[in-house]
Amino acid sequence: MELRDYQWEVIQPALEGKNIIIWLPTGAGKTRAAAYVCKSHLESQQKSKVAVLVNTVPLVDQHLKNEFSALQKHFNVTSISGDSSQKFFFSEVVRINDLIICTAQILHNALSSQEEEMHVELTDFSLLVIDECHHTHKETTYNKIMEDYLERKQQGQQKLPQILGLTASLGTGGASTLQGAQEHILQICANLDTAKIMSADKHKFYVDRHIPPPKKQYDLSEQRPWDPFGKKLKDIMTQIHIYLNIPDLTTDFGTQIFEQHIVELQKEGAKAFCRKTRVCALHLRKYNDALLINDTVRMIDAFKTLDEFYRQENDTKVLQDPTERYLIQTFASNRQHLLTLAEDELYENPRLHKLQEVLQNQFRELRSSRGIVFTRTRQSAHSLLRWVEDNQALLQLGIKADVLTGAGYSNQTKHMTQNEQQNIIRQFRGGALNLLFSTSVAEEGLDIPECNIVVRYGLMTNEIAMVQARGRARAPNSICSVLAKTHSKEVTREKRNELLEGLMERAIEWVQEMPEQEYLQKIKELQCEAVASRRLRDANREQRLQLHAPHTVRFYCINCNQAVCHGSDLRKVEKTHHININQNFRLYYKTSLGCVAIDRQFKDWKPGRSISCQQCGQAWGMEMIYREVTLPMLGIKNFVVEYPNGRKTYKQWSKIVFDIQEFDYVEYCRTNCLLEDL
Repeated sequence: MELRDYQWEVIQPALEGKNIIIWLPTGAGKTRAAAYVCKSHLESQQKSKVAVLVNTVPLVDQHLKNEFSALQKHFNVTSISGDSSQKFFFSEVVRINDLIICTAQILHNALSSQEEEMHVELTDFSLLVIDECHHTHKETTYNKIMEDYLERKQQGQQKLPQILGLTASLGTGGASTLQGAQEHILQICANLDTAKIMSADKHKFYVDRHIPPPKKQYDLSEQRPWDPFGKKLKDIMTQIHIYLNIPDLTTDFGTQIFEQHIVELQKEGAKAFCRKTRVCALHLRKYNDALLINDTVRMIDAFKTLDEFYRQENDTKVLQDPTERYLIQTFASNRQHLLTLAEDELYENPRLHKLQEVLQNQFRELRSSRGIVFTRTRQSAHSLLRWVEDNQALLQLGIKADVLTGAGYSNQTKHMTQNEQQNIIRQFRGGALNLLFSTSVAEEGLDIPECNIVVRYGLMTNEIAMVQARGRARAPNSICSVLAKTHSKEVTREKRNELLEGLMERAIEWVQEMPEQEYLQKIKELQCEAVASRRLRDANREQRLQLHAPHTVRFYCINCNQAVCHGSDLRKVEKTHHININQNFRLYYKTSLGCVAIDRQFKDWKPGRSISCQQCGQAWGMEMIYREVTLPMLGIKNFVVEYPNGRKTYKQWSKIVFDIQEFDYVEYCRTNCLLEDL
């Protein structure tokens, strides 16, 4: 495994067994350097065992096929991700292999599992490689693993694994002062038990030569001179506002601020069982989404989003009260006018004209160009793809585009499976595609080929995302374009990110130059605080779960306010999935025709059909087929939870304040006479 001089420079302390962070630019070969450290570690240490942790599923097989493939000639190397059945026998996989590449969540699950075939100890490993280690903070999975490590260290446990972190940008943690940035860097170092941050100092010239930074340019579009489509949307929102009769409702339509306000209004309406408030807030949010889409891509995309929403409302909602009928009728009466305005190219989005200009300049000059356009949402990524497919001027330049988005679920657009992601990247690498419209999924880690152009399209992100995206433009004479409206918040944020990047670099240099004893003392103090904070957090969480007895908690459909179950009817599967074991609950829901498709494997269950409220059609979740027993699995966001002292709505089950027991399959079968011999 050949290394460049600067790679040799940054790995030296790791070869001596020290915990370090390797800080090198994207494309500088951090993973290659880490693979060499793993090779050296396995060759020199008896009973050595290495885990390479990543934070996204596509990176698992990518690392195995690329930089770590050379190790397979001499060591047993394997990869495990969420769609692999090996995760159910993780302890055996660890036993028979020298190096395991897996998502951090897989290891975290195995560390906390009580099942013998899955459980492992942190001390089973002699080296942990943590990719994109800047994510080791707060309650991320990386940090949960490292909190366990620090707890053991403080207890004096020996033979803890060596830690090797990899990153292109540690960020400033939201700090805007040098002192704040320094504290953030020190906290990351403490979380990773880092002895040193290693960067190319002696051989910085070679880094700059091998990874020349792209030329950065600001491509600014003018404001839309006239937006009759957007004005019509705002007129309808004002009409709904008047119907709702809430005088202090902000009219800052088409902004993130309005979205936050309307989300709170929707929650208040749900908790108060005020159907009029909740439903109006839901519809206002959809109109606001359309305004945001109109500001980002084409008018027709914004129209289609609204049109699809109202079509689904008509198809799925069984019970339509006066408010729903009023809102549906309001859209219906304005639909044709909105469509006519949306199809008028005279008022189209100036951002798209600027994007066309940027792409034409690049692909006209170099037909072999390869590029990525980063955008905020999946919705806008798909809309931009449709825009290119309808744009003859761009197609004539040989542009072959597709979308690359994340694997998580979304209410707006279909998620991509891991196989779909890999197929897109494969086509991009092979030349079948030369332009990707991508969300942040392509910013970090993925083995994307060198790009000639990267466009940050109307983004408001932090300095880490800026650095990661820019690092994709690695071809000679490449360009990183910031495309936004003149005098916009996006431009202000990008300029701020540039300042924060410089602030981060100064903070890292300051930490690197700290006297050793002073540094070690500071790290020790921060680690003691972290362990104490974790213990307090766990105690508070446990105390919170005891606030209410499960039988005193009631669940109501968030749409029609029908009472459907008690907290005592619920159980947890794999500590994550929440099911209702009360047989009478079946009377309250109906099921879809087909089964839900999920691109991953589960140990004891598989997905069944989706379920919705029998009375109003509100989506509730889906069936879980657990060892041939069908059980309803619920999404907490679809219900109002009533405690003895008031009502709440939640996005996550982890926020509830009553205890839910683990599902006992044998007890369930005995209680419901499913196993006669029990």
